Amino acid sequence: MTTQTQRAPSQTSRILSADDIEALAVGAWILGTGGGGDPYHKLLNMRILYEAGREVTLIDPMTLDDDAVIAVVSNMGAPLVGQERLADPEFALKPVRMMEEHMGRKFDAIMSLEIGGGNGMHPMQIAALTGYPVVDADTMGRAYPEAQMTSVAVAGLRCYPLTMADIRDNEIIIPRAASWRWMERISRKACTEIGSVAATCKAPRTGAEIKQHGVLYSVSNAIALGSRVIEARAAHTDPIEAVLSAASGKKMFQGKVVDVDRRATEGFLRGKAVIEGLHDFAGHEMVVHFQNEFSVAYLNGEPVVMTPDLICLLDSVSGEGIGTDVLRFGQRVSVLALPAPAVFLTDQGIAAVGPRAFGFDLDFKSVFEESWT
Repeated sequence: MTTQTQRAPSQTSRILSADDIEALAVGAWILGTGGGGDPYHKLLNMRILYEAGREVTLIDPMTLDDDAVIAVVSNMGAPLVGQERLADPEFALKPVRMMEEHMGRKFDAIMSLEIGGGNGMHPMQIAALTGYPVVDADTMGRAYPEAQMTSVAVAGLRCYPLTMADIRDNEIIIPRAASWRWMERISRKACTEIGSVAATCKAPRTGAEIKQHGVLYSVSNAIALGSRVIEARAAHTDPIEAVLSAASGKKMFQGKVVDVDRRATEGFLRGKAVIEGLHDFAGHEMVVHFQNEFSVAYLNGEPVVMTPDLICLLDSVSGEGIGTDVLRFGQRVSVLALPAPAVFLTDQGIAAVGPRAFGFDLDFKSVFEESWT
C-alpha cells in the first residue's frame, strides 16, 4: 500500500468492523502529516455508536452512478482549538442537513475532504447516524490546511456552495464564491469568527467527478496502514518499519523534540519544531515547519523534504502519529517521508500545494523523484 497507488478493494462494498475503525484512526493519524485533527475523540464516538448497534458501509467509488450526489465533509479550523472543544456526531451531521435543505434533495453517499487525521473519521460518524454509505476516496490522500489544496480544486471543479455550523447554533451558508482561494478566505474568516473550529459540508460532488478526480481507495489504504502498525505492536516488532514497508516511505530523521514554537493565528496552527538527532542521526538537527500540517523539513539548515511529499512525525516506539497541536519537548520521534498522490505532482498540483504555497521560496524536489519523473 502506498499513498500514490489507487488500488481497488476486492469487493464493491463492505461493512466496516470495529477493528477496521480502530485501524482507520491509526492510519489516518499517520497520513494527517500533523494535521486533520486528532482522531481520538471521534474514535471514542465511533466506539459508542458501534456498541449501540450502528455500522458503516464502505463503497467502491467506481460503482457510483455518474449522477450520484456526494457530501464532502470535514472539520475546519486550528487543531489546537479542536482539542479543547469536544463535539458529538450530531455536530458533524448538521452542515450535511443544511446542504440537503439548500439543494432540495438528499445525498446518495458521503466522503471526507481529507483522509488525514480526525477528518478521516469525520464521515464515519455521519454515516453511522444516517446510514449513508461512505465512499472509499477523499480529495487529498492526506491532510492540507486550505480549500484550494484538493484534487478537485486542482481539476478546476466548482468550489461552492459550502455550509458551516458551530456548537453555538450558528449556521453559515456560502452560496457562491469567485474562486477556490476566495472560498478559502471567506470560509476561514467565518470559521475564525465563530471560534476557529467548525463542521463543514463542502461543494457537493457527482459520482463522475469523484471517479475522475478523487484520490481513490484512500480509506482502505488508511485502514491497511493502521492495521500494519497495530500488528507490529502486537508482535513487538518495529512499527516504524511497518509504516515504511506498508507506505513505501523513507526514514528521514530520528531524534528528540527540543523546542516547539507554536501559535494559533488566522484560523491556523503555525510554527516549527526543532529535533535533536539520536542514534544514527546524533550530532544533527532537523527543523520541521508547519501550518496545521508539516510543510518543509530542514536538516542542518538545508531543505530535505517538502510538501507535497508527506512529512510524518511518529512516536519512535509506538508508531503513533503526532499532531502539530500535541508536539512537546522530550518526545522521541521518527520523521518519515511518504509519497504523494500523483495529482499533486503535476505542475498544477505543485502550484497548489508545493513549498511556495506555504511561503517557502523553494523549488519542489521529491525524495521519491526517481519513481515519478
